[in-house]
Amino acid sequence: MEALDLARWQFGITTVYHFIFVPLTIGLAPLVAVMQTAWVRTGNERWLKLTKFFGKLFLINFALGVVTGIVQEFQFGMNWSEYSRFVGDVFGAPLAMEALAAFFVESTFLGLWIFGWDRLSKRVHLACIWAAAVAVNLSAFFILAANSWMQHPVGARYNPETGRAEMESIWAILGNNTLWAAFPHAVAAAFLTAGTFVAGIAAWWMVRLVRTRRPESVELARNVYRPAVVLGTVVMLVSGAGVALTGDVQGKLMFEQQPGKMASAEALCAGEEAAPFSILTIGDLSNSCEGVRHILEVPGLSSYLGTGKFSGEDSYLPGVNDVQQEYAERFGETDAAGNPISYTPNLAVTYWSFRLMIGFAAGSALLALAALWFTRRGRVSDNPWFARIAIAAIPTPFLASSFGWIFTEVGRQPWVVAPNPTGIDQIRLLTMQGVSTVVSPGMILTSMIVFTLLYGALAVVWYRLIHRYAIEGVPSTVRDESPEAAGDETDRPLSFAY
Repeated sequence: MEALDLARWQFGITTVYHFIFVPLTIGLAPLVAVMQTAWVRTGNERWLKLTKFFGKLFLINFALGVVTGIVQEFQFGMNWSEYSRFVGDVFGAPLAMEALAAFFVESTFLGLWIFGWDRLSKRVHLACIWAAAVAVNLSAFFILAANSWMQHPVGARYNPETGRAEMESIWAILGNNTLWAAFPHAVAAAFLTAGTFVAGIAAWWMVRLVRTRRPESVELARNVYRPAVVLGTVVMLVSGAGVALTGDVQGKLMFEQQPGKMASAEALCAGEEAAPFSILTIGDLSNSCEGVRHILEVPGLSSYLGTGKFSGEDSYLPGVNDVQQEYAERFGETDAAGNPISYTPNLAVTYWSFRLMIGFAAGSALLALAALWFTRRGRVSDNPWFARIAIAAIPTPFLASSFGWIFTEVGRQPWVVAPNPTGIDQIRLLTMQGVSTVVSPGMILTSMIVFTLLYGALAVVWYRLIHRYAIEGVPSTVRDESPEAAGDETDRPLSFAY
């Protein structure tokens, strides 16, 4: 494999792995803050238990996210030095703001929150977790500002003497309409992930406790875990609606800025009006676009996602062949070496990642419906199917977010900096032009193998820690009524086999 292919694989592997932790961190931090706020305002110990329980899981996830995120920035200088040279003056600004204005804030206040339980007043301690939660989301904003500039460059000019993009206005970059479509969508997806995580774990614990038939266990399920299920369900319902609405906005903006990505999402080879949305496609999904046949179609839906119209002239969507022809005329048919340039993203990856993103998001919807039913009218459920649904649903928003990110990045190809349809033509960069010229394939392959093995080990550590503390449950001091404890008046932690 060439250095370009290896560099793309390495960046893809490390980015998708890192992005596993990001949505949960963004969404869970505010939920932990909400739980602690409820405790401070009401004095109810249930919210203190839930704060410490889910706070511990949040800290584990946050730590792994920080470790895996640091690697991303080093890759820009090592594997993608030509890209860094071209966009560094612009791309570096939001990244620096993320480090100085967001990461340092969240790290500082998170440290105060961790070690300040018995040293700070309740309100000051509460302010620390809220500061960390706001900073976590602010960090996401600046990262997305950098990525949105790659999708839709604004606020910059091209310097022909240096051959670089140079920033003209940071406010234009932070006001990029692509950013303001992507940020609410990413945050809504993060809250969907966190809501599913909280509701799923709490639902499993509620069923587990109620099935013991012990009065104190049922009381713990009703007083502690049921409120967490309700909180998670409310968050899922609100954020799920937010994901759908912001995704609709993004789709229409994507059609204007990157029509090739929209066409690839449907594997639409030739442009047409009232373009349907296919549930399934068979045939050759290679970029030749030959023999593609859509089945199980929803009439006009793809046109609506892109244009807001189900039919008529205004519903016209260009196909990938149309975009290829337009870009070839505008930017050239061949590269510097005379090789033909394909302006079409990988159809198989974009088509299926778009559908997997939507499909896995349905897992949260299923859990929300199950939770509404099994907790109706104040009930606590012992139905094992509720526990199974809860556990099965937990990974689905993680997968949906990962496939959404894959679609966003692969659909932009072959550009690492996509041209702005109404901007400066020279501010664009093909992915093959951004790779380092002095790094050998062997060096990239070695680092990719090392990082993959290291990340695999970290994944095992993350899972074991999350699993260990999730099944440990909230702190409880119910009396052990086993024969071995007869006559012992000491309160013991709740323990039983499942």
